Amino acid sequence: MLGNLLKKYKNKKTTRIDSLIGQNTEIQGEIRFSGGVHIDGKIKGKLIGENDGSSLLSQSEHGEIEGEVRSPYIVINGIVNGDVHASRHIELLSNAKIKGNVYYNLVELSIGAEVNGKLVHTPAKPEEEEEVELGLNYNEVGD
Repeated sequence: MLGNLLKKYKNKKTTRIDSLIGQNTEIQGEIRFSGGVHIDGKIKGKLIGENDGSSLLSQSEHGEIEGEVRSPYIVINGIVNGDVHASRHIELLSNAKIKGNVYYNLVELSIGAEVNGKLVHTPAKPEEEEEVELGLNYNEVGD
């Protein structure tokens, strides 16, 4: 039953990448996005994903971010110098190196991932939570 709940939850994130920041690209300034964005280059500034429940920021092992990161879904496999806020789900892969606090609702850490800061659980706000039916019948629990 819990597996079905997690599948429904995970399937809500976007799998399409709308924007790609290439390995030889450096951007300075604030970036706001909706949908999926993949970082292979260097960003100096804030990265802010629309809090629409489907925005995804992914970063490869070549990517480097200096600044605050905010998005419902985040996958990190490179260097981040700044606080990271994932309102729904964050995945830190084996090459992830974060110098800053990580604010998360759900977190996955791979062996080798580093966080030099605090891991702070922040439950999803009621308006951000999706309605999910668990299908539990409390009369059957004791049977």
